[in-house]
Amino acid sequence: MKATLETVSNLQRKLNIQVPASEVTAAFNNAYASIQKHVAIKGFRKGKAPIQTVKSLYGDRVKQDVVNDLVQKYYSTALREHSLNPVSFPTIEFDNLTESADFAFTAEFEVRPEVVLKQVEKLQVQREKFAIDDAFVNNTLEDIRKSRSVNVPVLENRPAQKGDIAVLDFKGFLESGELENGSAEGHELELGSNMFIPGFEEGVEGMAVGSDKEVQIKFPDDYHVSHLAGQPVKFQVKLHKLLKKDLPELNDAFAKEMGGKYETLEDLKKAIVEDYTKREEKRIKDELKDRLMKALVEKNPVDVPNSLLAEQKKALIEDLQKRMESQGMGGEQFEDYKQKWDSDFDETAKFMIRSSFLLDKIAEDNKLKATDADLEAKFDEYAKQTGIELARVKEFYADEDRSSRLRYQLTEERVVDWLISKADVKEVAKADLEKSGN
Repeated sequence: MKATLETVSNLQRKLNIQVPASEVTAAFNNAYASIQKHVAIKGFRKGKAPIQTVKSLYGDRVKQDVVNDLVQKYYSTALREHSLNPVSFPTIEFDNLTESADFAFTAEFEVRPEVVLKQVEKLQVQREKFAIDDAFVNNTLEDIRKSRSVNVPVLENRPAQKGDIAVLDFKGFLESGELENGSAEGHELELGSNMFIPGFEEGVEGMAVGSDKEVQIKFPDDYHVSHLAGQPVKFQVKLHKLLKKDLPELNDAFAKEMGGKYETLEDLKKAIVEDYTKREEKRIKDELKDRLMKALVEKNPVDVPNSLLAEQKKALIEDLQKRMESQGMGGEQFEDYKQKWDSDFDETAKFMIRSSFLLDKIAEDNKLKATDADLEAKFDEYAKQTGIELARVKEFYADEDRSSRLRYQLTEERVVDWLISKADVKEVAKADLEKSGN
């Protein structure tokens, strides 16, 4: 076999491969012999049909099989010979194949870019300074009180006001007729909650119990149902009664009712702070990682293979489509969305690919790749966190794809921690961080 390599572009390679006639003839002979041995041809005992008969009946099939076998075998051999690592399937072109002549074909494909690390240490990034104040704890306690409130009648004789829960009937009408799915009876609506079309709740405020009113408003211009966006609509409303939230007192008894975990209100406050701290520290670290990766990619340019870009972009779009369809977005709406944000999908996909190449290179150069011992430690951690038997956890990750994803995740975590330890990290207040745009 003779294989020569061409550099078509920065990442595009082309192998020109020539298989000698002796190898071609041998491949044909082996194919015909295999068929002769296994097929039954009328007029001959199995395995005894003449080769010429086999050729006349199966020539076209054998030719295609030989092409496939020769391409697969010698393409792989040529890749090893030239130490190539393609990232895309090859485009194959070949000459006409005959049994007694050399066979020439070409394979064109993309390769991984050469990753040259220019700066991985002292990357300048900002980290948000963690802060918590009493207002957060008090607001959280107030939200818990509201979640445990009960609705009781408003006893005083007064009109509806913000904060009330209005029990009402309503029916909506467009200029073209009754609004589809635009009516309800005995509906409970908290005034001021902004759960209805803008203007409706304000229209109910001031109504007296037992009264009727016509509320004229319009759908927002960016309303998610396109044929209703910006359309005027009027609602016939009847207010039956008013309710208000009766909130429990904040005391030790209130805390004890929270699942039996807390003895005092101070215990509950402490738990709120601990939970908030844990969540915020994770968020802050995740955002630091995002800034760090942006700085890394900016300082270390990497070419992106077109084939990988297409695959990553497709995966991003499909994932987003599933999530948006689950939220009620239709196919036509998503197509419009996809076209509008096409360049964003493109840039995000490029960033993800470049990040991956850089993380791999840093892990390799600094011996940061996750080991089998790291995986075993993670299995044990999962088992303790979930209460699932360790053997079951290992069984789950016996799947090669799952274990590979976990190994990459652990490697990524180690690389990110290493980068943070080497970076020039400046801690700033959240307000200053937002102003900086970093």
